[in-house]
Amino acid sequence: MPPSSQHVAEAAAFRSFANGYLREIDPGIRVRHARSDGPPAACVEWNLGRRRIAIRAEIRSPSLCGAQGFGILWTRHLHEPRWRRVAPMQALQDLLAEAYARVDAGRDESARAHELELLGRVLDSYRETARQLDLARGPAGESATTDTSFIGAERSLVYGHWLHPTPKSRQGLSTWQARVYAPEEAGGFQLAVFAVEAGRVRHDSAAPRSAPEIALELLGADAGRLPLRAGEIALPMHPLQADALKLDPDIAALMEAGRVRCLGAFGPRYTATSSVRTVYAPDSPWMAKFSLPVTLTNSLRVNRFAELEAGVAMARLLARNGFGTRHPTFRIVSDPAYLTLHCPGRDESGFETVLRENPFRDGAERGVATLAALAAEPLPGRPSRLDALLRRLAPEDADERARTARTWFGLYLDCMLEPVVALYDRHGIALEAHQQNALLDVAAGWPRRGYYRDNQGFYLSEDARPRLLRQAPETAAIAALYFPDDEIRRRLAYYLVVNQIFSVIARMGHDGTIRESVLLDDLARRLEAMARRMTGAGRAFARSVLDGPTLCTKANLRVRLADRDELASGDGTGNYIDMPNPLRARAAAYCEAGRALAS
Repeated sequence: MPPSSQHVAEAAAFRSFANGYLREIDPGIRVRHARSDGPPAACVEWNLGRRRIAIRAEIRSPSLCGAQGFGILWTRHLHEPRWRRVAPMQALQDLLAEAYARVDAGRDESARAHELELLGRVLDSYRETARQLDLARGPAGESATTDTSFIGAERSLVYGHWLHPTPKSRQGLSTWQARVYAPEEAGGFQLAVFAVEAGRVRHDSAAPRSAPEIALELLGADAGRLPLRAGEIALPMHPLQADALKLDPDIAALMEAGRVRCLGAFGPRYTATSSVRTVYAPDSPWMAKFSLPVTLTNSLRVNRFAELEAGVAMARLLARNGFGTRHPTFRIVSDPAYLTLHCPGRDESGFETVLRENPFRDGAERGVATLAALAAEPLPGRPSRLDALLRRLAPEDADERARTARTWFGLYLDCMLEPVVALYDRHGIALEAHQQNALLDVAAGWPRRGYYRDNQGFYLSEDARPRLLRQAPETAAIAALYFPDDEIRRRLAYYLVVNQIFSVIARMGHDGTIRESVLLDDLARRLEAMARRMTGAGRAFARSVLDGPTLCTKANLRVRLADRDELASGDGTGNYIDMPNPLRARAAAYCEAGRALAS
């Protein structure tokens, strides 16, 4: 009999939390646990000194660079020799309490409030995962997991971020709202439209059409029947945000005065992408990214005005530098326009809307998937998306599939690693190319084009500032865009290598397709070749990934332990820590072998 959704969700909650604990708090010690029903189990053991207990977690599916897959859990009091089995959620709560005792030692009693807040979010995430698993077990869920369209992949992230303590936490979104506004249940909704006096609207566009014109295109045929008055501009809005705005005292006053009018629901039916707040309709030339009154994982999802400006500035910069024509296997999905209501005395009014181009239509949506979907943990009894794809390419035997996986991985690096590092090397522009912002066209099975999305994820090199300002002077006014190169190298290593590429390697390893060590060696060789070929920032980046004893990683658990909104924490430097670099020894061995051959 298959395990229940609750059992699977509980194990998933422990997996994501324990992987964060292992990476950010305590790597534990590796031991073997004697079993009466088989050979000893390979385990990680944590001594929770402040809890006076120890926990052993069977490592059922190990990884050299990604998430560990856990099995049976045991615990014992430190003064007792006998181990006893423990439920995943109990073990998670013990790890959570120990994490707070270590990280918040000596702090005031607010630490306990933070601990309870995080526990609540863990339980919220667990319940949402169990609900999604129940849906996935039904006929609709079966068809959703085999849907190879862009939106099908966006809807498939049942477990959420594999290295986050609360991957499916959605505070502020009720279950009945999630059926319509979250991606997994394919809910559709029209946008709410406000009419605003033109003088109160701030907007800009790097596209051939103005932002107000693009906003009308979002509404399709309905744009012609909007009851707009002379001098008014239509501001489409996510229905959840529209409800919140009506309760905002400043906005309510403007509505009472007739300067802002709510016109109702118009346009085609949109559906949420994996970020929840970006919406998609298959026939619309545009997507829209809204603020939402919902806290997802670490943050209240609010568009900052500087981010709107950055999207337009980067669209202009990328159009001028010609990068796209030189790299046809990679495309940056631009956010070339925005519009919002200007509310005196406030930086943001809540109407801030990013207008994003939609390349995934007219047949181009087939076979495009986020790396997060391809690398996600599979549902019980089903293959992962990546494993199913490789089995279609190589259905005969395991050896053929391993060879195919290696070729596939090389083509994937062509579409993702090479162009992203080339952009940094040639232009001083780095991308926050984590697995949810990175998409891959695998319509033919093989990777043939990579995509990057999100105007929150650009880093401009301080060293390249003079030439970047010549191409896009407006970036001078957006201080949050420019970073020193040592910080860019750290973050790019996390987003591109640790978060994205390592997840693909780990997925193939967990699926039993090919040994992780083979792909790590291939990655090291590729980075070495890039370091020799490039001469600028890209060379320094490749060398840092190959030679550094550590790599940067996101401290998602520590951010949650501090109850910190990562999007509101300044330049975000405190959101990262270091982890051991699994590539360093491989790069050294590769160089040594090369020197031996040369001699």
